[in-house]
Amino acid sequence: MSMTFCNVHFTQQPQKIVYVSGALMKSLKLSGKKSVKLRLGGERIPALVKPINKQGNHLYLASGVRKGIKVPMSGGVFLRNLDAGEVQLGPLIGILSDGSSSLINPFGSRTGFIKQLLREGSNQSYIFAFTPRDIDWQDETVNGYFLTETDRFTRRRVPLPDVVYNRLPSRRAETTSPINQLRERFIRKRIPFFNWSFFNKSDIYRLLENDPLAAQHIPESHMNPAPEQIKDMLDRHSFVYYKPSAGSLGKGIYRLSYVPKRGYYARYRNTKGNVLQRFATFGSLIKTLQSRHGRTLRSYVVQQGIRLIEIDACPLDFRFHMHKNGKNQWVVVGIGAKKAGKGSVTTHLKNGGSLLTPQQALSRVFGPKGEEVLNKAKKTAITIAEAIESRDQHLIGEIGFDFGIDKDENIWMFEANAKPGRSIFRHPLLRAEGKASVEHILEHCLYLSKFRRREGV
Repeated sequence: MSMTFCNVHFTQQPQKIVYVSGALMKSLKLSGKKSVKLRLGGERIPALVKPINKQGNHLYLASGVRKGIKVPMSGGVFLRNLDAGEVQLGPLIGILSDGSSSLINPFGSRTGFIKQLLREGSNQSYIFAFTPRDIDWQDETVNGYFLTETDRFTRRRVPLPDVVYNRLPSRRAETTSPINQLRERFIRKRIPFFNWSFFNKSDIYRLLENDPLAAQHIPESHMNPAPEQIKDMLDRHSFVYYKPSAGSLGKGIYRLSYVPKRGYYARYRNTKGNVLQRFATFGSLIKTLQSRHGRTLRSYVVQQGIRLIEIDACPLDFRFHMHKNGKNQWVVVGIGAKKAGKGSVTTHLKNGGSLLTPQQALSRVFGPKGEEVLNKAKKTAITIAEAIESRDQHLIGEIGFDFGIDKDENIWMFEANAKPGRSIFRHPLLRAEGKASVEHILEHCLYLSKFRRREGV
């Protein structure tokens, strides 16, 4: 099986003919052949082969061929020479999200990111975005959103894609029966579907607790804690984090602390801002938590508090944006250092946090040793990503980690997110990493769809 890159053009002839330049005939081993079977996604069509005298790799599709397999547009794509005289165009990459039917802003706040993916990917693939309602399972087609040269969306009906990158934004929507059926249908058709669903905190801790290399970086954590467990952890660690197992963006998180002879404290954020509440007894603290979250305190995790490194008396943590690359290996693509706002439970930017590069942050804390600490954290991130992937039954191509570092240079993993936000890439010094993130997504799509990029292409 060989692969090459070529420019696809359209002609108006109604016949099922493909016109192939001499160099491309040679690359695809079509010399002397009268016909070929062309494929896009799951669609196939037989066509006559006509050689043409033109420099470079060029493929001209008559309208009968183009319409037969629903080729969406002209331009540069890969060709795979498969067995039995079949040539596949592609890859056909689908970005799954949700939103409105508007052509201007069809994916809401995700539209800018999706446009970036389509812009970068259109130079090497047929890439489109779609929502669950755009799929016609009976015809096995998708009415996808493609990007034109003028940066506008246009709709094209294409076959089911070769690979799906899942960016459905809602944790609630992902647990519905229709979405579960959608994912299973793609798998039954052997279409790689990566970033299956949002992670659940308790599931991740459970996955990692038996991995000796990863477990040493996970703070002590308990799902659905009994009040006695919370008190025991406060006695041993002096402070803990109490957070929803399926939460995100720092919502619903409490920092609970115990100061001997002074009592118990709960720090959290409400609609008005950061709140610090004191309780004379542990019982009154628990009573308040139970009144807000139910007597059983279910769907919450209690986690050991870690004394993080600080700048200006404000704790720091780090977002590590991880990707699978075109060789199916985990790499660290972007790191943002997040400094907590005054009085905030978390370092989330929406809660008053600020963003620095990891070099800026670690050099202020550790001086010249900062680079060594950063490299140690990168190796830890790859170790934990590999541990999660080896124990998860679905394809994962991207993970966001929230890491903490203590004064003894120990690395701690607090959160793992299968669909990490991209706010760190707004930092002026991290824009190159944001572009690299997009490139890694596309490279992994090429890998999963078996359109592996050759060196030098």
